[in-house]
Amino acid sequence: MPKLKILLVGGEGQVAFELRRTLACLGEVVVRGRGTAPALDLADLDGIRAAVRDIRPHLIVNAAAYTAVDKAEQEMDLAFRINGDAVGVLAEEANAAGAALIHYSTDYVFPGDGNAPYREDDAAGPLGAYGRSKLAGEEAIRTVGGPHLILRTAWVYGRRGGNFLLTMLRLMKEREFLRVVDDQQGAPTWSRLIAESTALLIARASRDGRIELGDKTGTYHLTCGGETTWFGFAQKIRELGLTQGLLPDTCSRLEAIPTSGYPTPAKRPAYSVLSNDKLHQEFDLVLPDWEAALRLCLAD
Repeated sequence: MPKLKILLVGGEGQVAFELRRTLACLGEVVVRGRGTAPALDLADLDGIRAAVRDIRPHLIVNAAAYTAVDKAEQEMDLAFRINGDAVGVLAEEANAAGAALIHYSTDYVFPGDGNAPYREDDAAGPLGAYGRSKLAGEEAIRTVGGPHLILRTAWVYGRRGGNFLLTMLRLMKEREFLRVVDDQQGAPTWSRLIAESTALLIARASRDGRIELGDKTGTYHLTCGGETTWFGFAQKIRELGLTQGLLPDTCSRLEAIPTSGYPTPAKRPAYSVLSNDKLHQEFDLVLPDWEAALRLCLAD
């Protein structure tokens, strides 16, 4: 049986690190990112083309992105080049090579002005440059066509990199008191579950060293179940951190505050919970509730 060749773009991020493990059992994984040798910079569009043509993968998994939400307001050109233009080039090269493409997007493509989980076909309306750049990447893939999965996820955390979980664990040890926003709702999602789900999707679509998505090509939401606020997330981190001995008994007290009490350069959606019904219907895949996932992550 021909061996599946996977190009994983981005080897250092939270999801990319987990993907290096979960994809290893599916075929030959070639990792390219800023920290690999040879390196791949997504701001270098010609470099992307050359890398894909040299590797000739059957599948491209793009786990690299410009993710500095606030900084993107001042670096819009760079954000759009990495999250939009580079993604379009990956889609073009995948299509030319007869390869499939898996790309990760975000809940921040939505305006967050509703009170029911967003479905894949709901109207987008990003509030900031980061969300607009990620939407540009989605649209570039759809324009090119070809077999692809755009996986929108949200509030990603894990045991490495820069994320809310690690920030809270650190600050809860350093400070007596923390104020956390309590009027933005979403679904915290463990990076390992994203990677494991991706591997499962690939395994189900693999046929003789190729990826066959057929009518399953498209956009899907991939988040843990349930919903909470950043304050609720912090409360659960504190509770489980104390229970599992990761935090001292003297760790920070928490106070809930409105978004207005913590102003940021980029505006965040107030409600960005995503519906995962389509993923369940098409792939029979359901992620656990966010609290159960967090408990697993902290026990890891």
